[in-house]
Amino acid sequence: MNFLFVCSKNQWRSPTAERIFKHGYGISTRSAGTSQNARHTVTSDDIAWADKIFVMEYKHQKQLKQSFADLLDDKALIVLDILDDYGYMDDELVELITLSLTPYLP
Repeated sequence: MNFLFVCSKNQWRSPTAERIFKHGYGISTRSAGTSQNARHTVTSDDIAWADKIFVMEYKHQKQLKQSFADLLDDKALIVLDILDDYGYMDDELVELITLSLTPYLP
């Protein structure tokens, strides 16, 4: 099972999620951002690779649907609704992501 985590700049939220679930959950993880200035901007290869895509905000869902509509038909696209209020591996962010992802883990 491949999980892709998406935020804006791929600096804080999505890399945190990628790190949390990288080991010990029986899934493969990647992270990306929707911004042109992201550390890694989401690509069609990322979308094709993912079984489930988790975005941090509704604007990310909208951006992915606009850019990759034809690739998202058979993909689970889940909005976690986690605002950009946290730093990388912030304790509260880790807790929010962990609680939000629990229902989707194998």
